Amino acid sequence: MPAIYVKLVASMAIWGGTWVSGRIVAGAMEPFSAAFLRFLVASIFLVFMTMREEKRLPILRREHMLHALLLGLTGVFAYNAFFFSGLRSVPAGKAALIIASTPAVMAIFSGLFLKERLGRWHAVGIPLSLSGVLLIISRGDPLALLEGGLGRGELYIFGCVAAWSAYSLLGKRAMVIMSPLTAVTWSCIIGCILLLPAALAEGLAGTVRSIGPVVWGNLLFLGVMATGLSFAWYYEGIKAIGASRAGVFINLVPVAAIGLGVLVLGESVTWTLAAGGAMVICGVWLTNRRPQPARAPADNAA
Repeated sequence: MPAIYVKLVASMAIWGGTWVSGRIVAGAMEPFSAAFLRFLVASIFLVFMTMREEKRLPILRREHMLHALLLGLTGVFAYNAFFFSGLRSVPAGKAALIIASTPAVMAIFSGLFLKERLGRWHAVGIPLSLSGVLLIISRGDPLALLEGGLGRGELYIFGCVAAWSAYSLLGKRAMVIMSPLTAVTWSCIIGCILLLPAALAEGLAGTVRSIGPVVWGNLLFLGVMATGLSFAWYYEGIKAIGASRAGVFINLVPVAAIGLGVLVLGESVTWTLAAGGAMVICGVWLTNRRPQPARAPADNAA
């Protein structure tokens, strides 16, 4: 397996682990405070990582500023704002189903705006992986997730889809003039700055004084592993194989989250988990399958 695929799969496994860590952190503080502290830790880690890899922290030139601002606004601030607002009224399973449509949206936008070619394997792999996620989240009853209609909370979660799709596609263009590590670092720094006013309004100062070592440990995991390393690896994937093909790996996140729930929380393995997980993995493989080159015609010896 190519190294970039290993990094993408590892990123999705780490992001799956954020459900466990996020539950611990969410029980100790308000959402914007949690998001701010996560990206504060991530920004500090990424600054040191960037300086080690590139020997300095690249200064944002005028032509970089708009890209970095849009990345921080979409992937850090907007995504978290929509996500936490939506979860106030939308059940987690239904929200996860909506978010699972992100790769399909990214593939469509990639074709429209980045002129990425979507072949027959995209047409098979993306629906298959989405169907696997649907099977896992719905526990075999997809129609149950559609009851209740589409309200404001659901629209917020669709905002998450739009924000992450925009973040990924903007990142593809940003990396024409910025390295993946530089793009992630500055997007986290700017997103962190944008999150600060909302976190202060929630009582961030008092929160920092009250949280204990377990919460700080999970914040370190969320900031260093789930944001610092995983975001950098994800951007490397976008640069190497394109936004639509890298984006479909996001479907592995709920599979990883449920698998970690089995290992860490002792949850049982159901037939929907096994079947849906297989569908997601097959869908990712099909979407990333490269067409075989046509054979050259054989020479006819006289």
